Amino acid sequence: MAGLQSPCYDCLKVPGSVFYNLCDADKEQLIRGNSVRSFVKGELIYREGEKPNGIICLSSGKVKIIKEGVSGREQIIRLVRPSGILGYRALFADEMYQATAIALEDSIVCQFHRDDILELIRRQPEFALRILKAMAYELGLSNARTVNLTQKHIRGRLAESLLFLSNTYGYERDGMTIRAYLSREDLANLSNMTASNAIRTLSNFYQEGLVDIEGRRIKVLKPNELERVSRMG
Repeated sequence: MAGLQSPCYDCLKVPGSVFYNLCDADKEQLIRGNSVRSFVKGELIYREGEKPNGIICLSSGKVKIIKEGVSGREQIIRLVRPSGILGYRALFADEMYQATAIALEDSIVCQFHRDDILELIRRQPEFALRILKAMAYELGLSNARTVNLTQKHIRGRLAESLLFLSNTYGYERDGMTIRAYLSREDLANLSNMTASNAIRTLSNFYQEGLVDIEGRRIKVLKPNELERVSRMG
């Protein structure tokens, strides 16, 4: 497809992307109005209170969406993987961003212009349905995690977060090492607990033979047992 920039190829052509089934002409239209940016690990992609200018698609890397609580403590409310979209809720609600997006590792994002997205939605009902499906899926996941992270005990919350990480980013070639290397603080913010509780509970999991730990690399040795801990809460 003429004019297709490589960083946006994953956003537009990978099966599972909301843009996948668009015709080449529509993809060309998005490319003409897009912008591509690179972010290093820890860099802000957008900040709460800023105005969205379009839909952002993660071409490569990993991104966390965080919300700061009343005490200033961060809560990770969403994780984004390649070909996933972010920032779209605020765009369609005509609001400022209600959360902050930060690169978990070096990442490349493509932003497709607001006017191009809205024009496609008006013309392409199937595209609109895919956007709705993505929003509905994220809402359901958010609702489930809200209940689990407020009602489960610490062990259940951490076990669920490790399973959530593996389901989101998958495993390395060994089939056991989670393909996401979060700091203990990020793991705590994902699990709604303090960093000290996350460190202690992860150490308990290691002593029980559920996981192996090497720095930020976590290997799930007994996924069924980890799922049992998560279910028990």
